[in-house]
Amino acid sequence: MSSLGSLRGKRLAAAAAAVSALALVAGCSSGDDSVTGGGKKDGKVTITMGLFGVMGLKETGLLEQYEKENPNVTIKAEIAGDEQTYYTALQTRLAGGKGLKDIQGIEIGRAKEITETQADKFADFSDVSGTDHFLPWKESQISTKDGKVLGLGTDIGPMAVCYRKDYFEQAGLPTDREEVGKLWEGDWSKYVEVGRTFKKDFKGDKVAYMDSSSGLFNAMVYGYPEQYYNEKGDLIYDSNPVVKDAWKLAADAGEGGLTAKLRQFQPGWDPGLANGTFATAVCPAWMLSHISEKAGDANKGKWDVARAPKGANWGGSFLGVIEQSPVKEEAKKLVAWLTAPEQQAHIFKEIGNIPSSKTALDNPDVKNAKSEYFDNAPIGEIFGAAAQEIPDKQVLGRKDGTIKDTFSQGLALIEQGTKRDEAWETTTERIEKAVG
Repeated sequence: MSSLGSLRGKRLAAAAAAVSALALVAGCSSGDDSVTGGGKKDGKVTITMGLFGVMGLKETGLLEQYEKENPNVTIKAEIAGDEQTYYTALQTRLAGGKGLKDIQGIEIGRAKEITETQADKFADFSDVSGTDHFLPWKESQISTKDGKVLGLGTDIGPMAVCYRKDYFEQAGLPTDREEVGKLWEGDWSKYVEVGRTFKKDFKGDKVAYMDSSSGLFNAMVYGYPEQYYNEKGDLIYDSNPVVKDAWKLAADAGEGGLTAKLRQFQPGWDPGLANGTFATAVCPAWMLSHISEKAGDANKGKWDVARAPKGANWGGSFLGVIEQSPVKEEAKKLVAWLTAPEQQAHIFKEIGNIPSSKTALDNPDVKNAKSEYFDNAPIGEIFGAAAQEIPDKQVLGRKDGTIKDTFSQGLALIEQGTKRDEAWETTTERIEKAVG
């Protein structure tokens, strides 16, 4: 069985070959009049894709496989490492009507904004057969009020906690993943309390308990149906007790010196993984591939995975097709194939992205999967159980992604010494300015 670490070399090669975020913003240089860069010529079809992060489509060889099975098709994928940069470029291209790709990745935090403001720019998948295998709440996240489905789901983000076994041992804490999970079972405040014990008892060079307070904040907020908006579409981030409780506990961790002050996927976090500067990180399933790659072979087997205190869904993506694509039908066919149960199961086995397909989730290869890098942790069992705890309905808002990023910046202020009340005021002012 493949493990999470099996394709690290291929992922690095793919990353080196991918177009940088700067080139992504600059747009496609196909030299024709296509708004997407794709097209048909002499019986050959070229399909362009705009992706971000490690979605697993290129990294696990699926695009290559599709080309082999469909020799008249060429796929050109551009991958941006940072989703914020990617989405800014996508918004610019949608507004200008040029430089788009035939297929565009859509992160869950952007889904509501796409369905409410850009529905006419994306093709409808509601008429595509064989796509009834998705979790019902996944499809609803990318559907318009009139029933148009603007994309198909790739992964979801059930939550766990990744931890360094060697550091827990040096702090006198249990190292067995079952026992570790019981330390904080049912309550994120217990996770913070374990951090206080870790800080007090750790015997070794200075190591922070967690990477950042914003990871904790996100994990708490995403465990509830309503987060930043209510079902009516009203902003409730400044009054929702869920958000306020998450802010308070995350601020406690930041002020208590429990964090390494390293925001996930921001500068410094990758070196922190490589150098072992923190002992735990809240980790959705899709994050495991990044941790294994950036922490490297030197830390293989030192990391393990334990169940999170409470279930939540953080992240997950979709693939949409641009309505004006000259290869719209061919692109829709490719998306349906890439998100089919077999392909979702393949991606999970290779890099750990949890399927949004309920059929794939029932696949024995998914259920029984283990991660060699994370000390053979039964990730299929851990994340499969976590997926069952995700609320059946999550209320998405138009600016969810922007609000999440702004809260992360606000918590970083606390970690740098700003008082929490001042940081809250700054954060809410920035959100009001950003969302209008």
